[in-house]
Amino acid sequence: MTDRTVPAPVEVLVVEDDPVAADAHALYVSRVPGFRVAGVTHTRAEAGRALDRLPVDLILLDLYLPDGHGLSLLRALRGAGHTTDVFAVTSARDLTVVREGVSLGVVQHVLKPFTFATLRDRLQQYAEFRSSTNGAGGEAGSQAEVDRALSTLRAPQPSTPPKGLSGPTLESVTSALRAAGAGGLTASSGAQEIGVNRITARRYLEHLVTTGQAERSPQYGGVGRPEFRYRWRATQA
Repeated sequence: MTDRTVPAPVEVLVVEDDPVAADAHALYVSRVPGFRVAGVTHTRAEAGRALDRLPVDLILLDLYLPDGHGLSLLRALRGAGHTTDVFAVTSARDLTVVREGVSLGVVQHVLKPFTFATLRDRLQQYAEFRSSTNGAGGEAGSQAEVDRALSTLRAPQPSTPPKGLSGPTLESVTSALRAAGAGGLTASSGAQEIGVNRITARRYLEHLVTTGQAERSPQYGGVGRPEFRYRWRATQA
């Protein structure tokens, strides 16, 4: 009988000041095979304490924390000898920040808002990178092998939306629905917000319901069939 050793899951620490977003990011991680949530923290201080007591392979790091910038936390960790890999999960689009993050060991920069598929794809690419760099002896056989390992990490393939749906439009609808908060959106208000027609907006909103990222409820009060109101699920990012 062959003895198959199951690889240990990648232990992930979520560092995010928004409790709803933190729970959503943790949920996303838990849905990706091979990854496990080691802990969830909301401040730089909490993250530092968690890293001192928990085995962590990867940090999902928000850059704007209430008690300091995420990169300041990362500099302190590197100074203390922590070599844990980091995904910067943030709305920061400043390329100077991106460059500084890379210099400190940020292996992915994931922009908010994002869908489960976006984070899933990058986690899977990261898992492939870990696998490709954990070979026998830890040595590459050639330059091509090094290049392949780095390209796996640095060039994640974008997730493909279902046929007929555009990736950029899906991201726009996702962003608008999240920003709408508890009030949500109807197909009509979503169409106006995004700049598409009502039928197109409804298709994208229905897709988010189908994938479990949004929920819908009938809105009564007018003549004829009720219009649906869509809301981003509280357990999503």
